[in-house]
Amino acid sequence: MAIWNTASLNPDAGDYGWIGRALDPKAATAYAIGNAAPRALRGRRTVAVTMNRLEDVTLSNPDALNGAVEATQAEDLQAFVRRQAVDARTTADRLTKLAATEGPAYPSTTLGEHLKLTARLLKADLGARVFYTQQGGFDTHASQRFVHTNLLNEFSRAVSAFFEDLQSAKLAERVTLLAFSEFGRTIRENDSAGTDHGTAGVSFLVGPAVRGGVHGTMPSLTDLAAGEPKMTTDFRRIYASVLTNWLDLPAADVLKGTFEPLQLFRS
Repeated sequence: MAIWNTASLNPDAGDYGWIGRALDPKAATAYAIGNAAPRALRGRRTVAVTMNRLEDVTLSNPDALNGAVEATQAEDLQAFVRRQAVDARTTADRLTKLAATEGPAYPSTTLGEHLKLTARLLKADLGARVFYTQQGGFDTHASQRFVHTNLLNEFSRAVSAFFEDLQSAKLAERVTLLAFSEFGRTIRENDSAGTDHGTAGVSFLVGPAVRGGVHGTMPSLTDLAAGEPKMTTDFRRIYASVLTNWLDLPAADVLKGTFEPLQLFRS
């Protein structure tokens, strides 16, 4: 996971995350939807806001904040605090109004709730460019067939509801979703009707701007390395594509090397 988060094959170097490094020049804000901000969002200047539910950023006592804003004087530090308070009040007001509106139904799963919250934050137009969430449970060492089927069904239903929501809000064209797993699975089944940690994995890119289809070379099931498929596409080429062709950010410094972008987006 550290390799995926840092875009470095030496994750023990204590480096910042690849998204954090990319957003640092703009001192941008990214949102982590869940219990903790991943290392991918960690940067020198990038701010990672972590939240689990809409109530985390709405105001329990708006009158108290309003009074504090009005009482603050114009000295530099106080003016700064006042601006932060005003921004917090404005954000909370936007999100409170959004919480009262009805939107498309989402599946009652953790991922569904997280993507529903992400859609609401996008509708609030808070200026953030990156939102990050996670879906666990793919460490399928036993009874993989049923567990994996349920997990992929949960993923597909949540993503479908997310883009339906964004489409109705006329925001879908502005959003691309990148999904990855930090490890692949073995080809050979273990003794518990599951598989163990493997090598090469797969990523999904979803959105109206994406060029659909399979990109890269399908791994061979006969030309193996220690019994496992060989990686055919460096994951940093995916990152380079997202940075260069979607976020319009320079990739070489972020990835600490030149990686040719894949043609993942419509021109």
